[in-house]
Amino acid sequence: MASSISITVEVDGVSYTDDVEPRLLLVQHLRERLGKTGTLIGCDTTNCGACTVHLDGVSVKSCTMFAVQADGHQVITIEGMAQNGKLAPLQEAFHQCHALQCGFCTPGMIMQSASLLKENPHPTESEIREGLEGNLCRCTGYQNIVAAVKSVADGVQYDDSGVSVSPSMLEDNSETAGVS
Repeated sequence: MASSISITVEVDGVSYTDDVEPRLLLVQHLRERLGKTGTLIGCDTTNCGACTVHLDGVSVKSCTMFAVQADGHQVITIEGMAQNGKLAPLQEAFHQCHALQCGFCTPGMIMQSASLLKENPHPTESEIREGLEGNLCRCTGYQNIVAAVKSVADGVQYDDSGVSVSPSMLEDNSETAGVS
């Protein structure tokens, strides 16, 4: 057994210090040591993107990165996207647009989509498809995934019942609907 190395990584806003083997992959550390099972292991070769997380705000495929490489860095997983028990806009859009079937690719798709929207807040359909090229889905045909990302880029929001509400509707009805 290889000697352990002590690392400290901030994951989803919580700092973790752990002794890890130098060969331990980041995805294994997240799943097996920290219980972040939303980050999935798909191919171990960076082809599928199911293991995508954000490292210091940049999408990385955690199946080909060692945990020791994350020492001193911030990692956001799919679990860290939701805040105070409320889904992030992309998570809600994937749900409302039926952008998943089996769900295996969904965490990686959402994480990559978040990076895409950070880099390009108003992508075209073509730019969305290009931005998601490194993430594979075997079930959906991608149309609803693209629609979900586009809806967030277009500012569509969903109320508690899942009904889409355009930003202009929120502004126009803010006084009468009690929306602030």
